[in-house]
Amino acid sequence: MAKKNTKRKLIGLVSDLSGHRTYYTVKNTQNTPDKLVLRKYDPVARKHATYTETKKNLGRNEVKKRKS
Repeated sequence: MAKKNTKRKLIGLVSDLSGHRTYYTVKNTQNTPDKLVLRKYDPVARKHATYTETKKNLGRNEVKKRKS
């Protein structure tokens, strides 16, 4: 069985033009600690735009504290 590499994290890329998260990629957080910025095609705006790195889930599916 293959080992899970914990240094590589799954990230989402959000367009600066439309705000949609179209692309996902994995990056090595040890080699590139700062945010990733790529220029890719935005299908919503139908032109090339800069995409910046965000968390994969953007706050969804996170465990919330229980009221007790």
